[in-house]
Amino acid sequence: MKSNLLSACRSGVVVCDGAMGTQLIQRGLTPGECGMKWNRERPDDVRAVHSAYSQAGCRLITTNSFGGTRSMLDRHGLGEHVVDWNKNAAVLARDAAGPDGWVFGDVGPFGDFLEPVGDMTEAGLLGIFGEQITALVEGGADAILVETMSDPGEAAVGVRAAKSVCGLPVAVTYAFQKSGPDFRTMMGTSARDAVAAALEAGADIVGANCGTDLSLDDYIALASELKAAAGDAIVILQPNAGAPKNTPEGVLYDASPEEMADTALRLRDAGVSIIGGCCGTTPLHLAAMAKALA
Repeated sequence: MKSNLLSACRSGVVVCDGAMGTQLIQRGLTPGECGMKWNRERPDDVRAVHSAYSQAGCRLITTNSFGGTRSMLDRHGLGEHVVDWNKNAAVLARDAAGPDGWVFGDVGPFGDFLEPVGDMTEAGLLGIFGEQITALVEGGADAILVETMSDPGEAAVGVRAAKSVCGLPVAVTYAFQKSGPDFRTMMGTSARDAVAAALEAGADIVGANCGTDLSLDDYIALASELKAAAGDAIVILQPNAGAPKNTPEGVLYDASPEEMADTALRLRDAGVSIIGGCCGTTPLHLAAMAKALA
């Protein structure tokens, strides 16, 4: 019988999975196409990606629902599918995670800005996030991941929405970039202030996924800042496979599985409890990371 996720994180390192979008593109998804359509139209492909990560040693599988809010699906004219597609995203991840794994219900940015920068009210965003999260929970999510945040206000609303519709653990991860010697979100928020906002809203897990032009060494430095800001809270970090490089074939991330395995060990030593991957990572990267951490 699997243990409680938070208890497992406090007693050791839990390995999370890696990139989903690039894996679907390799299977034929057109860049810019709504990847959530595949939860219904090509579920075997989505399940296969989840299963590859599970077989690589990832015990925490993330749903294919990053752009799954009604506001994001409306951009594709697909908002009426928000409940069905999110629920099925969780079902597919649940199947792949198996009885000993956990499922992260993935909630990405809603695609605009809160007032006064944008037109969205906090009450409106609570409803948007709450609708998606409710469907993910119905599909079998074990925890909610509010990810790739830039605005701590949006992150806080995501946490409150999750807490209002379920009793599951909630994680918040931000995307950071270097600003001189400091790490800041696109909105200019420091790692310390970003973590504080998430914890004040009630987050159980805090950290980072993704980053703009960050090296693997940068992620280690970022992990130390996040851990210092988080105190006793659980820290998660999902680095890209190194800094991106523009090539004639497009943007490539060239960190090897061996380099990512070494990074995973360094993240563990920095106090990170959930370690996974983001852009450019594959099941091969995660297999090397899981083996190193075992």
